[in-house]
Amino acid sequence: MAFYFSKRKTRPRESDEVGELNIVPYLDIMMNLIMFMLLSMTGLAVFGILNVNAPSYGGPSAGVGETTDQPKLLLSVLISKKGYFIAGAGAVLGQETPTGEATAGTEGEPTVPKKGDGTYDTAALTAKMVQIKTAFPSESKVIVGAEADISYETLIDTMDAIRETGGGDRKILFSDVTLAAM
Repeated sequence: MAFYFSKRKTRPRESDEVGELNIVPYLDIMMNLIMFMLLSMTGLAVFGILNVNAPSYGGPSAGVGETTDQPKLLLSVLISKKGYFIAGAGAVLGQETPTGEATAGTEGEPTVPKKGDGTYDTAALTAKMVQIKTAFPSESKVIVGAEADISYETLIDTMDAIRETGGGDRKILFSDVTLAAM
């Protein structure tokens, strides 16, 4: 009795040959993504990048404490369809009366209303920020909030008006801007 191999046993199995995975296309895609990200990061340096802080949840650590006699301002500027509402330490500043005194903003009127043509009055906002900065010279924080339908350009123009004065002699007003959700 002779022993014969079957033809199934002598043929190599196809599953043994398929053991490798070709990762060359994956590496090509990854290299292209890395190059794209590097080039786009250098391109962003050309545009003006804003320094904006995220809101912090929680108080300062135990070792940090301010021992100043001046109360905290907690300044906030809210952008609405009517104009700018400026609030600080729990009170909203109202519009100025003809005698030059600020009224409480309880009537729903903004502190700095829009101009007659419907644009936001950033020059008046900067003037109001200069007044507040002279009253609180050590304060640098401000919270900026906007209604949902306010344009991005208006938000950026507002932040520029809050941060520094315009003109030839630029002065820093409130450089630490935090965005708030409304």
